[in-house]
Amino acid sequence: MARKYSKKASADVERAMKKRKAGTLRSGRSGRKVKSRKQAIAIGLSEARAKGKKVPKKASKKRKASKKKAKKAKR
Repeated sequence: MARKYSKKASADVERAMKKRKAGTLRSGRSGRKVKSRKQAIAIGLSEARAKGKKVPKKASKKRKASKKKAKKAKR
């Protein structure tokens, strides 16, 4: 089975994780310190994507459809 992410993309994620652990990783516009492991991974993948490395596209949001279904079920 083929790799989902390139090795260079994994290195970007690893670098972001190390920055988070050191307490120097900051998020986008607000510039707040990142504490979440998941958010650090997302930042690493986003940076890898911007550099043109092999990373799958972001998953599309399916939130609205599930909310509509929940509303219909309540009626």
